Amino acid sequence: MVVNVGDVKFYLHKFPLLSKSARLQKLVAATNDANGDEIHIQDIPGGPAAFEVCAKFCYGMTVTLNAYNVVAARCAAEYLEMYETIEKGNLIYKIDVFLNSSIFRSWKDSIIVLQTTKSLLPWSEELKVVSHCLDSIASKASIDTSKVEWSYTYNRKKIASENGNSPQWNDARKPQMVPKDWWVEDLCELPIDLYKRVIVTIKTKGRVSGDVIGEALNAYTLRRLPGFSKGVNQNIDFVKYRSLVETIVWLLPIEKGVVSCSFLLRLLRAAIFLDCGETERNELMRRIAQQLPEATMNDLLIRAPPGEATVYDVDMVQNLVEEFVTHSSQTEPVDNEFLGSRSPKFGPDASKVLVAKLIDCYLAEIARDPNLHLSKFVNLGETIASFSRPSHDGLYRAIDMYLKEHPGISKSERKRICKLMDCRKLSAEACMHAVQNERLPLRVVVQVLFFEQVRATASAENSTSDLPGSIRALLPGGSHGSSRSTTTNTEEDWDSVPTADDIKALKGELATLRLGSNDSGNEAAKSDVEKVAASRMKGLVMSKIFSKLWSSKERHGEISSSDTSDSHGSVNAEETKSTPSRSRRHSLS
Repeated sequence: MVVNVGDVKFYLHKFPLLSKSARLQKLVAATNDANGDEIHIQDIPGGPAAFEVCAKFCYGMTVTLNAYNVVAARCAAEYLEMYETIEKGNLIYKIDVFLNSSIFRSWKDSIIVLQTTKSLLPWSEELKVVSHCLDSIASKASIDTSKVEWSYTYNRKKIASENGNSPQWNDARKPQMVPKDWWVEDLCELPIDLYKRVIVTIKTKGRVSGDVIGEALNAYTLRRLPGFSKGVNQNIDFVKYRSLVETIVWLLPIEKGVVSCSFLLRLLRAAIFLDCGETERNELMRRIAQQLPEATMNDLLIRAPPGEATVYDVDMVQNLVEEFVTHSSQTEPVDNEFLGSRSPKFGPDASKVLVAKLIDCYLAEIARDPNLHLSKFVNLGETIASFSRPSHDGLYRAIDMYLKEHPGISKSERKRICKLMDCRKLSAEACMHAVQNERLPLRVVVQVLFFEQVRATASAENSTSDLPGSIRALLPGGSHGSSRSTTTNTEEDWDSVPTADDIKALKGELATLRLGSNDSGNEAAKSDVEKVAASRMKGLVMSKIFSKLWSSKERHGEISSSDTSDSHGSVNAEETKSTPSRSRRHSLS
């Protein structure tokens, strides 16, 4: 007889085939007498190669089966109905024995067989080969690591306690420990649909922790998504990789913190680039917001969508911070272990302190973008304004960078951006830089100088009340009502950028101020008379600085003569008023 399988002709004998295949018996019986010696088989699973294996078995020839061809042979045998009822020890029975005794007991063979099932659907599914493979792989991945005796692929670094290099080993040569995620890399060979089913099966067994599942998803995405670690490749199949990212998001463990924030942000970047659905993006943003304190500045540098003028997607970061604020207000403070180890001194507000520092660094980076609008910078800064943090140095650097890259902004805009910063929280180094910074409004320079003086004299309780109204109005919380002697035009002058003479005067006086501050460190060894003299000198220096500022502005015609004389009167009064009070405080201490 002639059997046509696709484009291949097989010249065979009837008796060996019909004795083992019920389907061939039916096909031969159904053909008419004229063509009784030729039959056509077009839809056999596995094609001519699988049929050849079955034909050889019928002839009693030795058949070589392995992980690559066993599923095709099993499906072809099913198609040909090679059951035990036709003949004992038929092909279906023998293949099932081989699968159960060899293939499903092997880790790597089970993965190879699972890969071959995809081209043989729906036969492989109906014959439960797929489900047996899934159960075999998941059971091995869930087994105690001490019982892992088969080979596996592992090219990543092990932690010290797992690779035998930990000090606790004390030179004793013990067998290397099997890492918990030993199975992760081998599964990266699977296509995403089969990989999804394997991970779901592993989760169902409930013996693998969420952090290992998270590591598996991270490794798979790095392997299967081109450019995932540095930015998704432009020339890829968008439909294919969009499905991959959406599946990975769906598979993320429900436990909080088991997947790194860096991995989640890279997933979000890929989801935006591949135009994934809103559901996936919102889920990623929710998870990232919960772990935002873990993020780094580079993680947040997500490129803006095509057509946007800015370099980075600032709106996305704004949304993440707002989501973090909402989440923080609804949950107990600091429930992540990493916060306790990274910032124990911050107490219950540790997460907010870390996010504030993160956003300060982010603002400094995006400030370099010449197309970044002031409102986006300020809005992001205002979102974290309520977060208490010990230093505003990072925020000052960001503001200074923005002013440097955007020299054309107006006085009101400079005033608005500088309001984000609390001068009282600048370090001595930042204060020194700010006082000499020609990009800052003069109002801010005076505030910085005043608080540096307050810090140097350690008398912040009453110093502000002793200042004249025109100066007190410049300080945070100052009453503008007390400085009505200063005209509106003068108010604008204080918001202007200081002149070269102003900066020069401040430089000289600040040097004197710093010398006086250094001397105060040895007050414990001074006599009471020397303490009083030092205190008076500091008060005099502060008064001279304000006097020079006003005198400089008078020389440039920036304020009226009446305003200048009133202000000078106030400064002189400050000199006579504040010095005795400071002397009394120092003599009592």
